[in-house]
Amino acid sequence: MLNKFTIAGIGIGAVIIAIGAYALVTSLGLQTVTLDDKVDITKSISYQFLAPKSSHQNLKVVGEKFHVKLETPGDGIQKDEDFKNEITFDWYVLQEGTNTIKITNAGQTELHITGAFQKNTDPLLFTYHFMVITAGIVIIGFSAAFSVRKPKGF
Repeated sequence: MLNKFTIAGIGIGAVIIAIGAYALVTSLGLQTVTLDDKVDITKSISYQFLAPKSSHQNLKVVGEKFHVKLETPGDGIQKDEDFKNEITFDWYVLQEGTNTIKITNAGQTELHITGAFQKNTDPLLFTYHFMVITAGIVIIGFSAAFSVRKPKGF
């Protein structure tokens, strides 16, 4: 017969395992990050992400006046210029590596930044998801001890 603590522990452990498994499955493969940010006057914003070869990236900045510094790996795009009104960058990554974008608002109005980046997932997240799954298994194991019969003398 299972104790109520054992049943609760199995339920909680199963929920934790399910959350970890779902996060693990959804984090595999190429991830698409969409942007819709606003940058106040005289402020700046930075983006840095690891992109695989041949992945598609796009970025659109709308505002009065702004400075964009864009660096892609290998012999890709190297921009460090001032722009006015609107600019759109649309590129494919030629070599796997880190893409760096820094946008500084130099005008008197707010900037609106939109775009979509395809990136690799962080390998460390893979380990975190396995740790969550392991924690669920440990909770189920400890809760099972509540239903174990104690030997004589205890």
